[in-house]
Amino acid sequence: MPPDQPHHLWGRRDVLTLAGWASVAGALFTGSVAFVRLLYRRAPIDPPTTFRAGRPAEYLPGTVSDRYLRSWRVYIVRESDRLFALFAKCTHLGCTPRWYASDHKFKCPCHGSGFTLAGINFEGPAPSALVRAKIWLRSDGEILVDVGQRFDATHFDLPEASLVIGEESHS
Repeated sequence: MPPDQPHHLWGRRDVLTLAGWASVAGALFTGSVAFVRLLYRRAPIDPPTTFRAGRPAEYLPGTVSDRYLRSWRVYIVRESDRLFALFAKCTHLGCTPRWYASDHKFKCPCHGSGFTLAGINFEGPAPSALVRAKIWLRSDGEILVDVGQRFDATHFDLPEASLVIGEESHS
C-alpha cells in the first residue's frame, strides 16, 4: 500500500484555471473603467489669454513698457499715434529680445538679431518681425490684450494688431 499522500485543497490545474479567470476578470474591469472615463471625459481648462493693460495715457509716445514681460511675455509699445503689444520672442530661436532705449531697438542677446520699435527685423539671423498680439480699447477706456490672437508682419495693418490712439472703441 502506498504511503498516505497529503491531501491538497487546490491542485495545480485548479490554481492555473483560477489565475486565468482572474486575469480575464481584471482585463474586463480595467477596460470598463477606461470606457466609463471616456464617456465622462473632462474638458481641459485653458488658461486665460486676455489681460488688462491700463489706459493709453499711461504710455508715452516712443516708449516701450516691460510691465507685462514676466507675466505675459509681452512689451506694450507706444508710437506717436498707436499702441501695440509685441511678443518678446525672437523669431530666430525663441530667445527674449531686450529693449535698448538708448539704441532705440530691441536686441536679442543670444544671436544678435535686431528689431525696430515696430518689431521689424533689420539685423541678425531672425527671419521675420516680432509677432503682435490683439489689442483693443474697452468702452470704459481700458486697454485689453489677447495673447491668444497673434499677428505676423504681413497682418500688422489689421485693426486688431494695433490700437490707434483716440478711438472710442476697437474690437
